[in-house]
Amino acid sequence: MSNLYDEDVAAWAEQQVALLRSRQWALLDIDHIVEEIEDMNISHRHELANRMSILIAHLLKWKYQEDRRGASWHNTISTQRNRIARLLKKMPSLKHLLNDFEWNQDVWEDAVEIAGREANLADLPREREWTLEQVLSDDYFPT
Repeated sequence: MSNLYDEDVAAWAEQQVALLRSRQWALLDIDHIVEEIEDMNISHRHELANRMSILIAHLLKWKYQEDRRGASWHNTISTQRNRIARLLKKMPSLKHLLNDFEWNQDVWEDAVEIAGREANLADLPREREWTLEQVLSDDYFPT
């Protein structure tokens, strides 16, 4: 089974699902199943961080480039808020990250880097400017 995992992880996954459904426990590739589940959890955490970084980067651009505000930025902000809400609804255990200081600092730093690069903005604040409630609120747009 390890060979199939190394050769074609999608085929391996289908095989593991079939084994699980047929309750053939002894044939399961437990080590790789554990690894894949761990990777899946990490992936969801990264997705939340990435969506938050994009959201905050657009809020920074919205605040610091008034003359360039438009429907595109507004739509990106709304889309990220909606997708974050859906992600947290499907995986409420990720909500604890929103209160983690270090995680939030990493997200903010990523957002500052994105906004700086995309909009050529310098001297953006190094500390989070808005509360989590503001960032996730559908009607909050910084001025």
